[in-house]
Amino acid sequence: MAKCQQDKILSLQHNRSHFRNQLMTFRIKLTPVFLSVIFLIVSLLPQLLYSQPLIHPPGDSVIINGKAIWYESEGKGEPLILIAGGPGSSHAYFHPFFSSLSDSFRIIYYDAFGTGKSETDKKAKNYSMANDVEILEGLRKTLKLKKINILGHSYGGFVAQLYAVKYADHLNHLILCNTIPSGEDMQVAMDYMNMNFKNHFPEGWDKLMKLRKRGVLASSPEHQQAYNFPGLLINFYNPANASKISRLEPNLYNADLWYAMAGKDADFVVSGEMLKYDVRQKLRTLKVPTLVIAGRFDRNVRPSLTIQYKKLMLQAEFIMFEKSGHFPFVEETKETIEIIRRFLSEKSLF
Repeated sequence: MAKCQQDKILSLQHNRSHFRNQLMTFRIKLTPVFLSVIFLIVSLLPQLLYSQPLIHPPGDSVIINGKAIWYESEGKGEPLILIAGGPGSSHAYFHPFFSSLSDSFRIIYYDAFGTGKSETDKKAKNYSMANDVEILEGLRKTLKLKKINILGHSYGGFVAQLYAVKYADHLNHLILCNTIPSGEDMQVAMDYMNMNFKNHFPEGWDKLMKLRKRGVLASSPEHQQAYNFPGLLINFYNPANASKISRLEPNLYNADLWYAMAGKDADFVVSGEMLKYDVRQKLRTLKVPTLVIAGRFDRNVRPSLTIQYKKLMLQAEFIMFEKSGHFPFVEETKETIEIIRRFLSEKSLF
């Protein structure tokens, strides 16, 4: 090999080696910075994605039974009306998780009387479960829908069950999501949540007990401020999934409805209309095709309460999501939507 060629090769090898060394030095110097930035971006990604204002489908306010009720609609096809929980929650937490169904169904969201963008009332006595049922029926009539499918989540499931019992002829399919069939179960659920509060947050519990010894009831602002039991503990399999629900929406929750229906000390003693709620016997004769959805790690409405639907509704399909809490459509969105899509596509045997 000619010496000039050897010199060129050696020079090239030296340059490559020098470049490689410089590159390694560059990597060593910047890797900690890059890792920090990447970690920050990844940790903030859920907040960046979901803590933005929601993009809502087109909506309108309609008068139902003399009350202004807000609803939104997307897609075409057989209607599926979503009933939010609480009582007192707006429909906002359903977004954007059900939008993918709009390619085959008309998805209808609405704020019940006293919630979200719908009309509110200063008189607590005007809020009731019976009124919520009639608002739903009024919405069906106002939108000129013959038969509907409904999905009730949590307290929305109470409304859905009461509606199904009264207006079964207007239903194609009933979906019950993380809900229970009686006020007795509601008291059991509250006792369980308070047990978790006491055991996991003893400092907050002690403060709360001091208030209660003074006779302060759950509905008082002072009690509500002290009752700061983190929902992450009871509502989610993975607490990080809570960030998927936007918190930037106005009027997300109206606590007045909860205390109006469940009593002034409802966080501890369920009373009033909520305690009287009981559809267990009526469900046994209900002929509407039903899908029951539950979350294995739901400490709000725990599986030992939801499992009873297997005996109460022999015609129902029961699905337990193993990596979900109180919001399977948030934590296992794809799987939940696929099951709902398949269920709604099935023709009724009744």
